[in-house]
Amino acid sequence: CVMDTSDPDITFDENGVCMRCNEYKNRILPEWNHGQGHEQELQNLITAIKESGKNNKYDCILGLSGGLDSSYMLHLAVKEWGLRPFVFHIDAGWNLPVAEANIEKLTKKLGVELHTEKMDWEEMRQMQLAWFRTGLEMLDAPQDHAFIALIDRYSRELGVKYILNGYNIATEIIADPESWAEGSGPTGDGTFMKDVIRKYCDIPIKHYTFTNGFKHKFWIPYVLGVKTLKPLNLVPITRQQMIDTLASEYDYQPYGQKHFEDLITKFLEGYWSPNKFGHDIRRAQLSSLVVTGQMTRDEALRILEQPPITEAEAKELFSEVAKRLEISEEQLKAFYDLPRCQTKFRS
Repeated sequence: CVMDTSDPDITFDENGVCMRCNEYKNRILPEWNHGQGHEQELQNLITAIKESGKNNKYDCILGLSGGLDSSYMLHLAVKEWGLRPFVFHIDAGWNLPVAEANIEKLTKKLGVELHTEKMDWEEMRQMQLAWFRTGLEMLDAPQDHAFIALIDRYSRELGVKYILNGYNIATEIIADPESWAEGSGPTGDGTFMKDVIRKYCDIPIKHYTFTNGFKHKFWIPYVLGVKTLKPLNLVPITRQQMIDTLASEYDYQPYGQKHFEDLITKFLEGYWSPNKFGHDIRRAQLSSLVVTGQMTRDEALRILEQPPITEAEAKELFSEVAKRLEISEEQLKAFYDLPRCQTKFRS
């Protein structure tokens, strides 16, 4: 892969192969087998989903960001598997036009109703500013937690027993190192979220939906019996094949780098983390493609020779994010210059 010592926890064997490559080769690949050989398992899941929802308007829940993975999963769920998902999207105020266009194309052609949860922008703005004030690296928490909390809420309200998660080994098996999130609590932990809000937020947060570890990890799966599935791991897929299918079927426009369908995430992953913290998320993304045989290591290294975004793009994003947050570029630069948070999270 192309992971490196920007992750201080990385280890290598006597042949110089890192722990992630060894885990993939020895544990994950034999079971996954590039999505091949899971036909019966997939069919059993589809049958179970349809059976569970036969007396309900929906038989599963699917969160649609407009990104590649969730978009392709919607395509399979509706067109290939004949499922009836409750499709929801969170508008946290950071959508880029290309993402909204892609979402509209998919949902319209597939004939599914899109349920958009529009977040209170003033609360989201103030929460985002609060996270900037922490000096932490993982600043996507306000959006990420909202997504988890809304899935939890919908699973309770709708009585649907299956959630379709777009995670897939083909493009995501090499995860971002935990060390890159040093000081941050788990995204799904409402206690961590409320602690940051209490310490750093200028206004009370009244309309935001919270969840917690007890609800998310115990009550919903074990008491309510809601199962979270990752069906993309049961079909042979590659990143390029997903792009080609969506482009030909729906005129889907790819974003380039993963997660670049969202302004704040593009800013954080394309500029903030690489420059302020020395962490280039492309290392994990490209490593997933390398170990799964979709790209050579040399190709990945050549991509990493160039920054994620150009200097002109960085300047434009810096200006746009400051404008959206209703602060000056000087104030955003002051956040950038804050010392890195040294607090270590304790679970």
